[in-house]
Amino acid sequence: MSNSDADREEPSDDDHLADVDAGAGCTEIWEHLSERRAAADD
Repeated sequence: MSNSDADREEPSDDDHLADVDAGAGCTEIWEHLSERRAAADD
């Protein structure tokens, strides 16, 4: 059995940031989260 992120069954606290580039600032993170919320509302 592997302990890699892809093999996890339970979501982690930061899974919602998986598509954010490393080194992103507050503005980029805010935009990413806003886009996710807007897509969820559709």
